[in-house]
Amino acid sequence: MTAPIELDDAALRAWPLPRPSHDDDKEARGRVLVIAGSAEMPGAAVLAGEAALRAGAGKLVVATAAAVALWVAQQLPEARVVALPEDGDGGLHPGGPDRLATTLEHTAALLVGPGMAEGASTVRLVQALLGRLKALQKGQPVLLDAAAMDVVRQPSDHGWPFGGPVGMTPHAGEMAHLSGEAKESIESDPGERARVAARTWGASVALKGACTWLAAPDGRLWRHARGNPGLATSGSGDVLAGLVAGLMARGAPVEQALAWGVALHARAAERLAARIGPLGFLARELSAEVPSLMAALA
Repeated sequence: MTAPIELDDAALRAWPLPRPSHDDDKEARGRVLVIAGSAEMPGAAVLAGEAALRAGAGKLVVATAAAVALWVAQQLPEARVVALPEDGDGGLHPGGPDRLATTLEHTAALLVGPGMAEGASTVRLVQALLGRLKALQKGQPVLLDAAAMDVVRQPSDHGWPFGGPVGMTPHAGEMAHLSGEAKESIESDPGERARVAARTWGASVALKGACTWLAAPDGRLWRHARGNPGLATSGSGDVLAGLVAGLMARGAPVEQALAWGVALHARAAERLAARIGPLGFLARELSAEVPSLMAALA
């Protein structure tokens, strides 16, 4: 069994992120599509979208529930915002991807799930998206977060094992829900549980916690031990997901984007904890720390 790689500063510097050339435009930096939010949790789309831009993505498109699309657009003036139809349960209608057909063709990376309603409609929407991406045959990477990860509990022709590069970001409770194992069992050996999930689903998996374990489908394993108690706060996972998506849009492979995203997320929290205090900083404050952290680790 391959020993885990410790994701310290030296490991990150030895695995540098793709860097744009001086003459690259915003399209070359990558267009990221964030499908997120709901009437109850519109802020998730904002947190994830801003994080994607702070990670260096060149263009941002946010697709969210029609009821909150105007508010999301007001919070994210840098984004193009697409209003998607909703179903009767507060989720996005599974037919929503029909409105994104042209956008998907020009998307470098996708994030699906932050703040979306749990339920069958979300699973059907994710299945429809995966089907469209499979048909495009462009190999665009997808990050599944929160309710979107439920697609692995209901496999279909467009479900797992995934046909393209996919990342997932469960915490132990979500992993228990997705795998059917007890949370205590997952917490007793998180590295192995992440590795098994990655191999089973054909996805790179970041099993989040005070110590985060990252596994690739081919068995490679990484460990990030610089957790921070202040990150256990509302919206923190939305920011992490946005960071990863932004890095993927820049051209980082899914496992590298996950590794760097986890590390940048934790280091941003360390800076805020030193300046504000170990508890009480807000998820919305994390993203602004990221550009200088990336520069310091370059």
